[in-house]
Amino acid sequence: MRTPTKEDLDAHERLKAELRIRGTSLAQISRELGVSDSALTLVGKRMCRSKRIEKAIARAMGMPPEELFPACEEEGTTMT
Repeated sequence: MRTPTKEDLDAHERLKAELRIRGTSLAQISRELGVSDSALTLVGKRMCRSKRIEKAIARAMGMPPEELFPACEEEGTTMT
């Protein structure tokens, strides 16, 4: 599992704020997917990767997953 950078943590806080503006939250998305809140937090902080979770968050944000979660040089652990 990779360690999040300050930029990752800042992006995570912006993500949570944007989701609140859109009337949802990471907790709501986790319930819809049937996964733990911490799984969404790990993906949101870019500590782990999960295409399924990334797609759900991106859909809630109204943007493509590749734009919200661009590939990085140091890939995190992949979750299914």
